[in-house]
Amino acid sequence: MSVAYFLEMTTFVFNLVGLVVCLGGLTLVHRTRHRWPGYLLAGGGFLIAAFPVLYQLFAGMA
Repeated sequence: MSVAYFLEMTTFVFNLVGLVVCLGGLTLVHRTRHRWPGYLLAGGGFLIAAFPVLYQLFAGMA
């Protein structure tokens, strides 16, 4: 099984996990004085959700 096929199968899972991490980070930003950890979590969640698409984009360039 190739990596692209595996990512295609798990895209929905990546999107859900990334959404939950992103919302958790944004909630942390909203509720605390220390905003940078929340921003890092929100950015990390976005990268998790976008990973399958970014992989296909960069793998297609190579």
